[in-house]
Amino acid sequence: MLGLGLAGLGYASVVERNWFRLRRFDVPVLERGQRPVRILHLSDLHLTPRRTMLINWVRSLGPLKPDLVVNTGDSIAHPDAVPSLLHALEPLLSRPGLFVYGSNDLYAPKPKNPARYLWRTSKNERRQHIPSLPWEELGAGMAAEGWLDMNNTTARIKVGDLDVAVAGIHDSHISRDRYDLVAGPAPADADLRLGVMHSPEPRNMTRFAEDGYQLLLAGHTHGGQLCIPFYGALVTNCGIDRARVKGLSRHDSSWLHVSAGLGTSPYAPARFACFPEASLLTLVPRR
Repeated sequence: MLGLGLAGLGYASVVERNWFRLRRFDVPVLERGQRPVRILHLSDLHLTPRRTMLINWVRSLGPLKPDLVVNTGDSIAHPDAVPSLLHALEPLLSRPGLFVYGSNDLYAPKPKNPARYLWRTSKNERRQHIPSLPWEELGAGMAAEGWLDMNNTTARIKVGDLDVAVAGIHDSHISRDRYDLVAGPAPADADLRLGVMHSPEPRNMTRFAEDGYQLLLAGHTHGGQLCIPFYGALVTNCGIDRARVKGLSRHDSSWLHVSAGLGTSPYAPARFACFPEASLLTLVPRR
């Protein structure tokens, strides 16, 4: 039994953690006659400078040439990781892009018992009041290449042939979300209305849907990270239900995509039955 447990731990920490996958979804959200566009959704890299396999895999996504790249946060996990992240993203930074922050873009991870997620979430558990990671450098690096900082703000962006209205919020997991700053009906004249957040909290997703945002993108959950085959995630670490912990689903009138993410905390470097992933969403006309 001990040998089986050690083998499982080795698989989760060495094999599956580095077995990156690109998932593909068609999202029927456009009007009839509009040309499809492709959104590459990245999330939760939790990058440290020595994650060479992860860096190289993200770089390999460049030839996809997506119409839009959306990064839903928790990009770094080390004070020196920003240059490594920008190197990983370099083949994609010439494409239109958006980003929001997650808690781990501001606060460095600390050693802790990962099993605590079985009985509580990590919401607001951080005792740090001053950010310990270079989140400003992180944002400036992406913004310098033309990606839009969507933390608690709105914007209009050209994506393929589409005029897209975007609203984004900061991370609700550390109570930095300010939906009131973006609240109100989404522009009716936009071809697509997109809502972006780090943590998929139902209270925010409901407000996005009520305001008319047709597609919502989030990360944070890691897809459960340690899952049980044929059962799925044990926990989500936020308010969303287990059935929607990753992948494409509905929230009220909106489509919702939750990325299971590409990384893990350096202090919990394992995935089981939950492969690290990025997603390529092809937006197509509604049937």
